[in-house]
Amino acid sequence: MTFPRSLSAKLGTIGTVLLLMALASISLTLWVTWQLEGGAAAVNEAGRMRMQTWRLAQTLSGTDEARVRLYQDQFDSSVRVLATGDPARPLFLPRDVATQAAFADVQQGWQHLQRAWGATPRPSAQVVAQQAEALVERIDVFVTAIEVQLASLTTILNAFQFMMVALALASAVALLYAAYLFVFNPLARLQSGLEKVSKGDLSARVEVSSSDEFGALSQGFNQMATTLQDLYQSLEDKVREKTLRLEQQRARLVAMYEAAAFVAKADSLQTLTQGFARQLQRVADANACAVRWADEHTQRYVLLASEGLPASLTEDEHCLPVGDCHCGQTKQQSQTRVIPIRADGEHGLRSHCERAGFASVLVIPLQLHDRRVGELNLFYRHEHVLSTDDQALLETLASHLAGAIESLRASALEREAAVASERGLLASELHDSIAQSLAFLKIQTGLLRQALKRRDDHQADAVLAELDAGVAESMADVRELLVHFRTRTNTEDISAALQTTLQKFEHQTGLKTHLQLEGAGLPLPADIQVQVLHVVLEALSNVRKHARASTVWVEVQQSLPWRVEVRDDGQGFDTDLATGETHVGLRIMRERAARIGALVELSSVPGSGTCVVLTLPDTQLLAA
Repeated sequence: MTFPRSLSAKLGTIGTVLLLMALASISLTLWVTWQLEGGAAAVNEAGRMRMQTWRLAQTLSGTDEARVRLYQDQFDSSVRVLATGDPARPLFLPRDVATQAAFADVQQGWQHLQRAWGATPRPSAQVVAQQAEALVERIDVFVTAIEVQLASLTTILNAFQFMMVALALASAVALLYAAYLFVFNPLARLQSGLEKVSKGDLSARVEVSSSDEFGALSQGFNQMATTLQDLYQSLEDKVREKTLRLEQQRARLVAMYEAAAFVAKADSLQTLTQGFARQLQRVADANACAVRWADEHTQRYVLLASEGLPASLTEDEHCLPVGDCHCGQTKQQSQTRVIPIRADGEHGLRSHCERAGFASVLVIPLQLHDRRVGELNLFYRHEHVLSTDDQALLETLASHLAGAIESLRASALEREAAVASERGLLASELHDSIAQSLAFLKIQTGLLRQALKRRDDHQADAVLAELDAGVAESMADVRELLVHFRTRTNTEDISAALQTTLQKFEHQTGLKTHLQLEGAGLPLPADIQVQVLHVVLEALSNVRKHARASTVWVEVQQSLPWRVEVRDDGQGFDTDLATGETHVGLRIMRERAARIGALVELSSVPGSGTCVVLTLPDTQLLAA
């Protein structure tokens, strides 16, 4: 027989056995009680039969046949109830032989008595009394048999009750013993072991006497005590090892912080790579370091900076084809690895590193978003083993360098784009203003040459007047362009820039200006504000050239949506027929507005002035 090993299984088995025994005892007790109740009811019914017998005997002496039949039916009903039983009451006869024989004798006596009392003529009263007495005696024997059986059942019930008391006591004792055996005793051993350990006795062990939970706990305690003993014995070594590891981690963090701070301050590629090579050589404790940039178009690696490399090696490996040396991995080989440098020239590779006295080279790819930027090479004069922590540190530093190189490259592209944009803007401005004036002057020069050939002094004077006006207008355009390209916004509010612009406009043209600001919205970003001012300047330029106005109004709504309106009281024009310089000025304003996602609307009526409205989208309201 296999016994349960776990504590819960043991306690569950004991509890289950005790529960089954208790349920069996209770079931037997209930069965015996049921039998006693049924037998007692049968005794009562038999007593009723005795009374019915005497009542029927007395009724036979009279002439009331209906009552005689009623008493006979009642007696028959009692016999049937005793024969079949009645579980609802409950009522049933004991199943022993004596009781069943006595009941059969009563049934037989009643059948004989029914035939005798039903005959004609009926027996005399004395004979009826004798016959009734005989039936009652049979009923008494029947009742006695039931009572004897009930007495034996009562004895059994008492025995079951004593057994239940004994079972309860035995269960309590068994549970207490099981608790002591399976719980209290193991707990006491564990407590004793803990007290010894708490007092410094790390050699204390607990006896493992079972395979249950307390056995596993005892094994765990013993393992813990063994581990503590080993830790205590080698505590100094472990503390030294932990301190060394913490120092290494601190050194790695310092290296990463210094590298991040350095790449953030580097302002040129040469400064960045040379300083990074110096730091990386110190951090990796290498004999030399090289930083190479990958040219994906020519499939070559260009040496950007080096530290500790011999001049001959630097000159030989200034530009390496991809895959032509230990350094300069192909894109498929891009991974951090240590490559031993062998003197036999394995794979036909160059032996510059071997001649320089290096035994191994550590290759670290510079990658950014799965794009190869370059490569780091660390040279060692001995066989080098790369640990996981060192690899993680070096790859992190390499990612910082790759990001810095890409940042410098992006900054250079941004500066180039800015210069190109400024040149394009300058070209556009020159083309739309001075170029047209120069073209007009060229035409007038040709007319002047023709007038001089014809010796037409009147025509020559008229052409000279046109040339003088054209030169004056070109000079005004130049001054206006200088104002445009010097316009910057150094404040967060556009009002100061507009006031300065209108003051210059009044000084140049002599026209009156009025500035009206409404609302108090958030300031515009600097780049958006510059474009707004340029649109205003272009509108003022058109007023100066074409409007023949005396007053200009500039109204700014600084709330959602931003709206800038430039209005004059000049001669106006038909917008459907707008051509020439007016049309060019409007195109320039709309191009500037399109750069910031804004909208320019022009409205004008001949003789009633002109109005230019610039409306900014809601997305441009937050300052950068």
